[in-house]
Amino acid sequence: MSTQPLHPQAPDISTLLSADGDPNLIRSVFGCFPTGVAAVTAVTEDGPAVLVASSFQVGISLDPPLVLFAVQHTSTSWPRIRRAERIGVSVLSAAHKENALMLSRRGADRFAGVETVTSPTGAIFIRGASAWLETSIFSEIPAGDHDVVLLRAHGIGMKPERDPLIWLGSSFRALVNRTDVDSPSATTISSNAGKTSVRV
Repeated sequence: MSTQPLHPQAPDISTLLSADGDPNLIRSVFGCFPTGVAAVTAVTEDGPAVLVASSFQVGISLDPPLVLFAVQHTSTSWPRIRRAERIGVSVLSAAHKENALMLSRRGADRFAGVETVTSPTGAIFIRGASAWLETSIFSEIPAGDHDVVLLRAHGIGMKPERDPLIWLGSSFRALVNRTDVDSPSATTISSNAGKTSVRV
């Protein structure tokens, strides 16, 4: 790890180190920023496919409603998912820690033990999530060793009483230590085009 100060003469920021040439240092710094965790899923020609994104961001645009995530060029799931008509995004809840590990695993049945529901357009949603979005690709932007993917939301649903799963310091965490609150009632993912209604 680099220990060369970037601005040694500036006391307030003297702990800043050079970000060049040390991916472990960069990863450690990025790991200090907490993010939500989203499962990006769809039915593909080869069956259901999923990737877990800790880079998922909302609030990019309200008109049209846009969200984004970044995916590595080495991903084997995204080339399959991106061909789908509709892509499901599930904002995983704190109760999904084990599911998130399973969905992230390589060389296994990633959906084993994970409850899902599929929309008529092929978007897959994870049951018990904090929020769901049925989306399609709006644009893809090359960004270093990743691509930034903008998704347009066509259908949305939420269960705000469910605490979200958090990614921090290269591990999954919960916001607070309490039993995840779950309502027995179903939630409907509504589409403003009136084409999709999925109860999860």
